[in-house]
Amino acid sequence: MQEARFYKKNPDKSANCFLCNRLCRIPETGKGFCGVRKNVNGTLYSLNYGKAIAVAMDPIEKKPFYHFMPGSRALSFATVGCNFRCLYCQNWDISQQRDSIAGEDIPPEKMVKLAERENADGIAYTYTEPTIFMEYALDTARLAKPKGLYNVFVTNGYMSAEAVKKMKPLIDASRIDLKGFNQKIYTEVVGNARLEAVLESIKSLHKIMHVEIINLVIPGMNDSGDELRALSKWIHDLDKNIPLHFIGFYPSYKMMNVPSTPLETLRTARKLALEEGLRYVYTGNRSDPGSESTFCYNCRALLVRRFGFAASEIRIAKGGKCPDCGKKQYFVTDLKKYRQRKKG
Repeated sequence: MQEARFYKKNPDKSANCFLCNRLCRIPETGKGFCGVRKNVNGTLYSLNYGKAIAVAMDPIEKKPFYHFMPGSRALSFATVGCNFRCLYCQNWDISQQRDSIAGEDIPPEKMVKLAERENADGIAYTYTEPTIFMEYALDTARLAKPKGLYNVFVTNGYMSAEAVKKMKPLIDASRIDLKGFNQKIYTEVVGNARLEAVLESIKSLHKIMHVEIINLVIPGMNDSGDELRALSKWIHDLDKNIPLHFIGFYPSYKMMNVPSTPLETLRTARKLALEEGLRYVYTGNRSDPGSESTFCYNCRALLVRRFGFAASEIRIAKGGKCPDCGKKQYFVTDLKKYRQRKKG
């Protein structure tokens, strides 16, 4: 247990947490919506600091990041807790844990040493929601960065503007889950969150780092052609180079009665996004070779061949260009140069 950051003490011993857009006012002895920030006599504590509930080595493509350090491997970890309560959560057993703070004691120093020992290329803060273990993540990233390890967030994008500012010098990329392009899904399925706050975070993160976006396409909830097109247009208007991943839904947790997403729906979503002008659009959670690999937006030459989570062939020329037509592509392949540009 460590004193939290991103909060303000109040005279009545309550605490205002401004880590995420829940902006919880937490009474004395109470916890925030996430279940892992507790007010003890007016001081807010991060209960999950240094308590890793899941640790594994993953290909970066599993996150999924398709345009950030393709073919690399990331030490991935999480703590219990989440600031969303998605009815379809795949990791509900750890994200929705509220009664106890389970996990192995792995402080930031030990986590970085573990990444080095496993010959990881970077560290991914993932599985649950990294915003709710922000202090732990940032302290780990601060130690990992000088070692030449990248740091990436796999996030729902519900962090506060203040948290985004603290991420800037330490987090290299974010893969953001845009649950849908309607407020209803954020109210009824996610748990009274605000779509507009997520959109603002995407815009803020895009200004300071590489971002990729996924959209879990759920039958009957966010799969209409109008919504998929509107979501794609919004991303295009922000930046046509942002990679967009349409992911297939499988019944899980409290949504076992909802059918799986047909592959054809994902293909339709991809087609609509390409029609809106996005350059890099993928489908996921379904085997579909035609939409897993990356092709040059100009000449359609193969740039990265993928199958599942493996990048089996990488054909990106120096400077991130297409080896056939020479057009500049949207990839991060040189971490040192990327950080120099990011800093500038």
